[in-house]
Amino acid sequence: MPIATGSEQRAQGYFPLWTLKSSGVIMPEERLPLGQTVVSGLQHCVAMSGSTIIAPLLMGFDPNVAVLFSGIGTLIFFVIVAGRVPSYLGSSFAFIAVVIAATGYAGHGPNPNLSVALGGIVGAGVLYGVIALIVMWSGVGWVERLLPPAVTGAAVAAIGLNLAPVAVKAVSANAFDTGIGLATVLIVGVVAVGAPGLWRRLPIILGAIGGYLLYLLFANGLGFSKPINFTPLAAAPWIGLPSFTTPTFHTDAIVLIAPVAIILVAENLGHIKAVGAMTGRSLDDYLGRALLADSLATIVAACGGGTGVTTYAENIGVMAATKVYSTLLFAFAAVVSIVLGFSPKFGALILSIPGPVIGGLSIVLFGLIAAMAGRIWVESKVDFSSPANLITVAVALTAGAGDLTLKFGAFTIGGIGTATFGAIILYQILTSPFARRVE
Repeated sequence: MPIATGSEQRAQGYFPLWTLKSSGVIMPEERLPLGQTVVSGLQHCVAMSGSTIIAPLLMGFDPNVAVLFSGIGTLIFFVIVAGRVPSYLGSSFAFIAVVIAATGYAGHGPNPNLSVALGGIVGAGVLYGVIALIVMWSGVGWVERLLPPAVTGAAVAAIGLNLAPVAVKAVSANAFDTGIGLATVLIVGVVAVGAPGLWRRLPIILGAIGGYLLYLLFANGLGFSKPINFTPLAAAPWIGLPSFTTPTFHTDAIVLIAPVAIILVAENLGHIKAVGAMTGRSLDDYLGRALLADSLATIVAACGGGTGVTTYAENIGVMAATKVYSTLLFAFAAVVSIVLGFSPKFGALILSIPGPVIGGLSIVLFGLIAAMAGRIWVESKVDFSSPANLITVAVALTAGAGDLTLKFGAFTIGGIGTATFGAIILYQILTSPFARRVE
């Protein structure tokens, strides 16, 4: 397939012309007929919904607000990349550990220190934006040198391992909660492995539904545990404003949360490369714009009470399966998300999900984050016979899993930040000329 350059793509104008095409591979500057656009756009809404809804619940955020700002963030991304890069921006799991650490969140219900977390997320967005501007000015080469696959994988694995105790605690209150949590895990696994067609791509949301129904049967029906309270759901209106929250800025929280920007850069870089490979055209010219768009979307979301956002691998998976890359699908999906954000009934339904069901989903999701590191290393052919790679990964994993916390006067950096910055710095030291033995 021929590679289209950035200048050739921009020759059409700022936005593509989106020529109509009804079958075969649909490229980013092409569009499906209206009916197919609606159906395919809704499919992307379904693909992003599981993680975009679960992530705010794990941090004590309002899921309505998170869904609303995922739609707004996706539209921001769409405009800044000039409709050339197909991507959906959803809630980032990279923030969960640091938000829980910064706020002391207990794991269920609204987060009482939500505004503190939002201030830290704004800080991460600002740092992310600075990196984006540097990339736009200097190119992507230095990012690839600073964040090679060994370092990126180590940081991603550290996030999953750091979160593991939170997931286990959520299903450990009693035997009933443990049973529901493990049953939810099993449902997710069975759907992911054995479900037909599109259903196989929705293991998290189907696992949530299955766990919810099991809890409803045994708690509300048979009285084995505290029943689900449907009063707030019944009272919630179908249409209404979500509960916006403004950030407050605390230095400790900002220092703890801001390093997540490094993870977001690595995620976005990987997704840009993946979409470029699938479409057969280089999208490197748009990386700086993509990073800037993601950073602005994160800042806007945090200013209103939403989670930090990132480009979603789930939606990239849908594109890989369907061969439909039209960016108009993501604009449509974003509008649908904004509409859902203004439905308190939808939010009340999400908030009624029982704690052990959330815990079961967390076991899977946090494990998948850690396991994603293995995929990064395998696909990038990381050489673990190299002491520099091996030691960098080993130290980062232990720092993340053990939540190694460093204090510098009034500043505190938790396990995620220690693992991320530690991996970056250690790798650069171990691969520097001073560290190489002269033979």
